[in-house]
Amino acid sequence: MTNKGHNKTVFVGVSGGVDSSVSAALLQDQGYHVVGVFMRTWQPDWIECTWQDERRDAMRVCAHLNIPFVELDLEKEYKEGVADYMIREYRAGRTPNPDVMCNREVKFGGFLKWALEKGADYVATGHYVDRAVDDSGVVTMLRGNDPQKDQTYFLWTLEQSQLKHILFPVGSMPKKEVRKLAKKYNLPTAVKKDSQGICFIGDIDMKDFLNHYIDETPGDVINKSGDVIGSHKGSLFYTISERHGFTIHASHKGVNDSPYYVVAKDIEKNTITVSQNPEKDTRLTDTFSLVDVVDNKNILQKGDIIEAQIRYRGSVKNITFLEIDHDTKTAKIQFDDIDATIAPGQSVVFYKGSECLGGGILA
Repeated sequence: MTNKGHNKTVFVGVSGGVDSSVSAALLQDQGYHVVGVFMRTWQPDWIECTWQDERRDAMRVCAHLNIPFVELDLEKEYKEGVADYMIREYRAGRTPNPDVMCNREVKFGGFLKWALEKGADYVATGHYVDRAVDDSGVVTMLRGNDPQKDQTYFLWTLEQSQLKHILFPVGSMPKKEVRKLAKKYNLPTAVKKDSQGICFIGDIDMKDFLNHYIDETPGDVINKSGDVIGSHKGSLFYTISERHGFTIHASHKGVNDSPYYVVAKDIEKNTITVSQNPEKDTRLTDTFSLVDVVDNKNILQKGDIIEAQIRYRGSVKNITFLEIDHDTKTAKIQFDDIDATIAPGQSVVFYKGSECLGGGILA
């Protein structure tokens, strides 16, 4: 055991999963005073309750490690900051990312604020994100060691004031190593499967979730010429580049039966426009505006060319900052390559190699 955490207290977000369990064990070995915190969030009454099972597993891990267990009620933060936000954005025809908002409003919003008020030096989670600190105390957020698990895309909203109080104990190792450590520590969650689905809510299809809050309003599927070629359940439920969930009339499926992609939506007319050649048939632009911009080192300037991702595990693209205003947290960017899948509401995350510099939301 090292004395890295000597006299330091860290509140670990224990979710009942293997990653957070190993994080708590590692920090304990490093000499930190570790407190396990289970975040209880809002869950719709029509979804089968799963949080009680997760809480039980989190309690078992804390008992095994002989560390305190605390339950933190963040139901209001989740309902207002994540669920309501997500529904509101879809109603506006946009494509939000609930996982990004969950990290911003709950894990590193409500949880971090509460932990610091309770006297914690740090909070920690099982995210696959690495970090480095220079001699002046500036924190660099880095991609996780495991390319298939890297979660920096979901944490781009973190700023220096937060990063200085956040630890990511498993971010520097591949998932298989985390599993080995779970067995080494004989943790109750060692063989538990990874969770899937919407943050905290679980494995549920997004359209199934939205159907409980947004009424289905069937409408027309049209092509670029405005001809009706199919039907859909409601334009609000579809995102740009989607190719599932709507019906194309048999006479328009084409000889090769290649898929149709959503290339535009008209919320007022309740239509979606589709194409089998989205790159060709769409009036595309390479220039976009961003809001809620975070530059976690305050170093980005007009004219800078950096890398970016517009979706989790998406391809890396080059962008140029045509404008950036740190006071209003807005920017105007230009992509090197035109992309028909870009949609308002998506997160654009900035990178320089393995370093995550921040991000913004497509206006």
